Amino acid sequence: MSREEIAGLLLRAERSLRSARNLLGDGDHDFAISRAYYAMFYAATAALLFHGIKRSKHSGVIAAFAEHVVKPGYLAPDYQRRLQAAFQDRSEGDYAGVFPAHEAVELRLKEAEEFVAAVKQFLLSSGFRSPSG
Repeated sequence: MSREEIAGLLLRAERSLRSARNLLGDGDHDFAISRAYYAMFYAATAALLFHGIKRSKHSGVIAAFAEHVVKPGYLAPDYQRRLQAAFQDRSEGDYAGVFPAHEAVELRLKEAEEFVAAVKQFLLSSGFRSPSG
């Protein structure tokens, strides 16, 4: 586990949340929902890295998150559902040209914020400390 890598992923998650909020404000719903997913993806990747697990594909991260974070009870199964749903939304927006409604993006962004916060809390309660303290 590299504390720097985990901290960097958490920072990317926070930046993605901020970008999603800005994109939503600009009316770029498809891009906003994609950034909300990426915030969750980076946070999930950080949680896995904390356990010494690396995956390169999105599907691998999602499956490993279920196996190594949700199944042992570190986070509730609802977080896995949210991650899978966000991945589906991102895929539809990026590859199928689906333009989600403002309300759908708001909901997904709220879920992404809660997801990132839950992963950060899990990491802190498991003893993770960022390199800066």
